[in-house]
Formats: sequence, structure tokens, C-alpha cells
Amino acid sequence: MSEDKGELGALQGLTVLDLTRVLAGPFCSMMLADMGADVIKIEEPAKGDDTRGMGPFKNGESAYYMNLNRNKKGVTLNLKNPKGKKIFLDLVKKADVVLENYRPGVMEKLGLGYESLKEVNPRVIYGAVSGFGHTGPYTQKPGYDIIAQAMSGLMSTTGWPGGSPTRTGTAIGDILGGLSLAVGILSAIYRQNRTGQGQKVDIALVDSAVASLEIINMIYTVEGRLPGRIGNRYESTYPYDSFRAADGELVIGAGNNKLWRSLCDVMEMPRLKEDSRYLNVSDRVERHAEIKTVIDEWIASKKTGDVLKTLSDAGIPCAPIYDIRQVVEDPHIAGAREMFVEMEHPVAGPVKLTGSHIKLSATPPSLRAPSPSLGQHNEDVYGEYLGLSPQDVAALKQEGIV
Repeated sequence: MSEDKGELGALQGLTVLDLTRVLAGPFCSMMLADMGADVIKIEEPAKGDDTRGMGPFKNGESAYYMNLNRNKKGVTLNLKNPKGKKIFLDLVKKADVVLENYRPGVMEKLGLGYESLKEVNPRVIYGAVSGFGHTGPYTQKPGYDIIAQAMSGLMSTTGWPGGSPTRTGTAIGDILGGLSLAVGILSAIYRQNRTGQGQKVDIALVDSAVASLEIINMIYTVEGRLPGRIGNRYESTYPYDSFRAADGELVIGAGNNKLWRSLCDVMEMPRLKEDSRYLNVSDRVERHAEIKTVIDEWIASKKTGDVLKTLSDAGIPCAPIYDIRQVVEDPHIAGAREMFVEMEHPVAGPVKLTGSHIKLSATPPSLRAPSPSLGQHNEDVYGEYLGLSPQDVAALKQEGIV
């Protein structure tokens, strides 16, 4: 909660209609909801979001769904039904933001694309996230995270020399798309507040993954060299890699000349500091294999804990390579930074969800309510926003509209 007990978050008062499903869109609307926005998740009657059927499960409830859809109100609505379309347009009149992640053109076929929505609400912000975006020759290609990782070049540079292109362990293309959509929405809100006008925010998963490759892209565009798979080391500085100790692996990030000299002192190898072959960053990148051999030999007989303490005491960036259990139990990450938060779900019971990574001093994001059951807030939302009675909502349900 924020310091002002009357505030629920920085985005309190913002109304978001969320038509998104699965990951990229819901990750964006999750962040907006955590920051206090009134997010109304609109799902198909009877079916709902695909992730309701995706594991892991607790007491039959999808933790995938629970994590991404906390703090949201849940309603059902059939957008293919004329009455359903009218209800949606009536909601749009009261909304600040509409989010969708259908294939480009689907909303237009329904008569609910941005050009239609801005006629009923000129200030509405329309956020769309798709595989390839709403312009260009690939707009109609289906897009999933693995497609974004493949076509952005990310997979081509992930993995070990001689190995196959590798997908990252998480759906990073979707996450980057969701983050990009949130940034775009917040930018549009700033303009909306100044001018009273909305706009369309068009995010592609592939674009978002391409943007994340930063120096990898520059290596090719500037040098003409095709970046490949180089394991855990970094193209731009060294030693910045993983190394093997007697009981496991750890990472060291001695990313500049000062840190390199400190590392030489810690290893009791002062001659390396003066060796002309390793004086500057570019020299060390060129001779990374020689340096890796030196460091691996230095720590080979030592325990990771001892090496990490020695390096940390000398101010050299280093870290253990955690598994997820260690992350969830870490006193800084899980404790002080509240990256894992216990919530009570009415069906699943107590469940530990991933907390918000955005920390605001006056209006901190919070996990206030569990994910909704399918159509849980139909009466509340349609009553508050459209003035429908419980009997009206029941009749709409009978017709298959909600």
C-alpha cells in the first residue's frame, strides 16, 4: 500500500479494458493493475483465457493464470454478438485504455478496431501487442514467443559454440513485448492527460526482442561480423563469464580496467596487471580464452562460497548461479525486495506469486486481490459502469452474451 492510505497506487483512477490472453498482454495489464489501475479482464463466456487450462495447478487452479491476473476484475462478454459489441462500446466510453493481443485485423473485422473505438471515445488509448505488429508484410503471420526469439536473432546468439540455437529458459519475447506495451501505454497516458487525445500503441514481439539485442546488433551493423553463440561470456568486455570452482559454478563480472587489476591482486598475480597483452578491455576480449584458463585454474580447487567472499570483499562483481529454489529463499530478493508474495486464493488456498519488480516510494505496487474466477465480477462491473441490474446480467448470461 502507499503512504497515503487513500491511494491504491500510482495509476489509481485509470480504467483499463483488457481483452488480452496468455502472456504478453496479461503481463502488461498485470503491471498496470499492480500499480493501481482498475483493470477489467474481459474473457469469452464458458472458455476464458487459455492459461486457465495451463499448469502448474494448485487445487485445480492454474498458477500461470493466478500470477498474471491478480488485482484484476473478471467479466465475460461475447464480442461476436451484436448485444455484446454494444456492451463493449458502452464500456469503452468509460475507459482510458483498451488492450488486445489478437492477430492484426481481428478487431477490425469485429468493428472494434482503434478507428471505431476512437469514434465513441476520442481519448481512448488502444494498446495492441502481436507477433509482428500492425504494419508490414508479416502482419498476418501468427506470433508466439518462440517465433520472436527465432526471428529476432536472439536464439542464434544463445547457447554454446558448436551447439544449436537455443531458446531462453523463459518466454522472454512475450515478457519483453508486455514490458514494451506498458511503456507505450504510460507514454500515451502522459499525452492523453495533456491533450485529451488517445492514440494507438502498436507493439510487436519480434521488434521487442530485436531491441533487446543491443550490442549484438551493433557488432554486425558496425563491424560486419556475424555474432555467434559464445556461452556465458560477453562480447564487449572480459572477464565477464562463468567459471567452475571445486563444488560448482559462479560468475565474475570484472568489466573494466580497475576491476581487472583488483582481480589480479586477489588472485595474487600482479604480473598480469602489467602484461601488455591484457592491459585494456579490448585486449582482454581478444584473449578471453587465455584469461578464462587462468581464472578457472585459480578457483578449481576452491569452494564457491570462499571465492565469492574473497571477490566480494575486494569489490569485484560476482555471484552464485542460483536455481529457482535459491531465488525464492534468498533474503534480499524474496525478503527485502518482496519478489515473492503470499496470497490467499478462494480455491487454490495460499499461493506464492511473483511480486512486482517496480518499486515506487510513495505509491508502491501491491498484490491486493487474487485472480478472478470466470465472470466473477459481471454484476459488479456491469452494474457500476453500465447501470445494469443483477437481473439484467442474469438475462444476458441466459442469452450467452456474458
